Amino acid sequence: MTIPDIVIAVDGYSSTGKSSFAKLMAKEFGFLYLDSGALYRAVTLFAQRENLIRKDNSVSASLRSALGTLKVDFDREGRTCIDSVVVENQIRTMSVSSQVSPIAALPYVREFVDRRLHEMASGGRVVMDGRDIGTTVFPNAGLKIFMTASMEVRAQRRFLELTAKGQSACIEEVKKNLQERDFIDSHRETSPLSRAADSFLLDNSNMTMEQEILWVKGVLQGKFLILD
Repeated sequence: MTIPDIVIAVDGYSSTGKSSFAKLMAKEFGFLYLDSGALYRAVTLFAQRENLIRKDNSVSASLRSALGTLKVDFDREGRTCIDSVVVENQIRTMSVSSQVSPIAALPYVREFVDRRLHEMASGGRVVMDGRDIGTTVFPNAGLKIFMTASMEVRAQRRFLELTAKGQSACIEEVKKNLQERDFIDSHRETSPLSRAADSFLLDNSNMTMEQEILWVKGVLQGKFLILD
């Protein structure tokens, strides 16, 4: 299938499989994959390391200026790096998950991440996932997808992801974290999580990855009148 040189924006709730889906699309269509959520997690990890998050989870104003020293990027395998050091496992811990939403709600953090995304997407043919890609970061994206799934399915996916990495996790704690993140992401003042009016809704509660790819191929064929 020949896909136009577009930006594909994948938004949605936590643990709906946005990253896995976006990565598979990038591989299938020969696009560059960018994980916006990983950048917010990297900023959170950076803030933790610099002791800029207080015990009450409030964030020091010093983070704004400290971001000027943060060098975050992706390596050739798509892994998140800080100062060229891979931090993929560190940014996926419950510790980071519990603090990423307040960090991501800060306007200057969103400006920092948006700027990096635009820099990395300058070459075109990009698929990226997040929470405001189709509404704020790339409002003119050629294709917008909004992903959702039931809370039970999302919690189970996140639980299995954590235990597979050898991290201790409680399913109820995971569910509570997802609910808190949903609320913060949907109610933050700057670029809240919401579905773009021109997006296609994908509820993958009972879908395999193969079915998701077949679904998006159908969407692309219909939207761009692709015959092959």
